Amino acid sequence: MEKQQFDFEAFKKDAIEKLKQGKKINGSDGVFQPLLKHFLEAALEAEMDTHLTSNERKAGNRKNGKSSKTVKSATGEFELQTPRDRQGTFEPQMVTKRQVIITDELEAKVMRLYSKGMSYEQIVDDIEELYGFTLSPATLTGITDKIIPELNEWRNRELQQVYAFVWFDAMFFKVREEGRVITKALYNVLGYDTNGCKELLGVYIAETEGAHFWAMVLDDLQRRGVNDILIASIDNLKGFKEVIAKLYPKTSVQSCIVHQIRNTMNFIPFKHRRELLIDLKMVYGAVDKIQAESNLLAVEQKWKSKYQHIIDGWKRNWDSLSTFFDFPEAIRKIMYTTNPIEGFHRQVRKITKTKSAFTNDMALLKLVYLSSKNLTKQWTNQRSNWPTVLHYLNLYFGDRVKTDHVPAY
Repeated sequence: MEKQQFDFEAFKKDAIEKLKQGKKINGSDGVFQPLLKHFLEAALEAEMDTHLTSNERKAGNRKNGKSSKTVKSATGEFELQTPRDRQGTFEPQMVTKRQVIITDELEAKVMRLYSKGMSYEQIVDDIEELYGFTLSPATLTGITDKIIPELNEWRNRELQQVYAFVWFDAMFFKVREEGRVITKALYNVLGYDTNGCKELLGVYIAETEGAHFWAMVLDDLQRRGVNDILIASIDNLKGFKEVIAKLYPKTSVQSCIVHQIRNTMNFIPFKHRRELLIDLKMVYGAVDKIQAESNLLAVEQKWKSKYQHIIDGWKRNWDSLSTFFDFPEAIRKIMYTTNPIEGFHRQVRKITKTKSAFTNDMALLKLVYLSSKNLTKQWTNQRSNWPTVLHYLNLYFGDRVKTDHVPAY
């Protein structure tokens, strides 16, 4: 049977006329849909001809009509005719047997929309408006699942041996599990390497935040090559400092001042908050540790009749709250809070705020990973004052500092 030739001149004339009428290039009635359909079907025919070599023909294999399936592309949705062979050994490569999305452009579009926190319903609406067809939730999940191998590779990638600063903190999300919605902790680890570049080291999921799970996170960092952390900034989670001491005994650990202040204010009536905040600023804003401890005693004398339990909290955590006083101002400003990682959290929450609950852990990890890829594009540059910071890191940590850059001093 003679193959039907594609009339390119007729296509060109029709396309020009449709464009004059304001027809879209893409979509179900898109101008370029007939051309793509012809190209794919011609390519599949060529694949079949290559498959049916003389050996295949000698074995009795022949063409056996065509099958039809609905495919979706950037030019719209259409019926694609795929040739078949009698013995069923033909495996097309241009458009595989179960493939219904045929352009990387469309999948990339879905992935971009998903990474911005759009729901599947919003993505379906956008795709339908742009291309004139509907994608099922199963198809959308299949597209976004393609990021999983890349995600797993990223989570297991080798890290640098030494990080100058590392922040550990968790955020919380609703996740569906076994027919119920539960709150899960997403553990995030952010660091500055010794070249002053910011890096998201890892993300982990557990049902609650606790020192025991943080120990597993630290084990994973060691497995991936992190031999030393100069300074670690953490929240005030009980037992966390001791976990770090076991696995990274040389690390200087700083508990977040802002977390301590927040915890303090939770127990203070509104009428006293402003005054107490001013007094506490005299503690963590002191010029040195001696002055800070003197100011803390003054705060205790002033407020102990009302809030002795609050002052006891500061005194109990003082060793880790006051670590930053051991360093000069350039280092203090970086380490005394978990603000760097909380800034990352704020950006992630902007993207995930539309999700009342994730369908499972992987759905949460996929979205956080894709959003972090967008967020971290601006992290490629060295911190602006890094030469000064690096100078002091070399003074305080000596040969533990490994860097590709030479200090400016």
